[in-house]
Amino acid sequence: MRNSYKGISINTSKNTHETVFSLIKEDLNYAVVDIPSGSGAFVQRLKDSGFKHIIAADIDNILQINHDSFVQADMTKPLPFADDSCDVLVCIDGIEHIDEQCTFVREAHRILKPQGELIISTPNISSLRSRWKWFITGHHYKCEVPLDENKPNPLHHIGMISFPELRYLLHTSGFRINAIKTNRIKAIAVLYSVFLPLVYISTLWVYCRRGKKEGTLQINKSIFRQVFTKEVLFGETIIVKAIKIVA
Repeated sequence: MRNSYKGISINTSKNTHETVFSLIKEDLNYAVVDIPSGSGAFVQRLKDSGFKHIIAADIDNILQINHDSFVQADMTKPLPFADDSCDVLVCIDGIEHIDEQCTFVREAHRILKPQGELIISTPNISSLRSRWKWFITGHHYKCEVPLDENKPNPLHHIGMISFPELRYLLHTSGFRINAIKTNRIKAIAVLYSVFLPLVYISTLWVYCRRGKKEGTLQINKSIFRQVFTKEVLFGETIIVKAIKIVA
């Protein structure tokens, strides 16, 4: 089966599950929530690795595995978990499917324990390749044609989000990013590095000018360093790990 784990279908790009898994601390007693759990491929990976407390959550139960801990949950509404009740929340290619992204991230903050981990993957529209597609067609990579408005579907990418927007969402909701990864860098993506000098100079100029004017120069410098990492510039999927900060 194409892009699968032990015969369980994986509805995301190659190597995404492996990269997300590598970001989870190897504490097998951690309570891990996987939302949206989909067919259950990532849940099965966690089970095979010895994690003892795994909750699959999704708007519908479409698990292709035997797993008792399934909770029906809508990412656009309050999540059915107690405050400070889980150690890790994994959201693999889910946030771009919802319009209530702030609600979801704030709910993730509520249910995670102090220093809990939120790991999000989403198609990387901040890559040079995706930016070029947007310039030419008005559509980003992984969302290359208009959505079918006659047949709204939960699988539609209605909330494509750039890295700076995702960082803003996390950092204003009580998280701090501590890792940025990608599933893979395709050779074709590197070809777009021809635009890198222009992008670098333009971005630096705007960030410095606006930063001085708005008093955000230090923040802009931090974001600048992150958006010019190879993962953001060339990665197919952006994968971010953020830690819950408690004042």
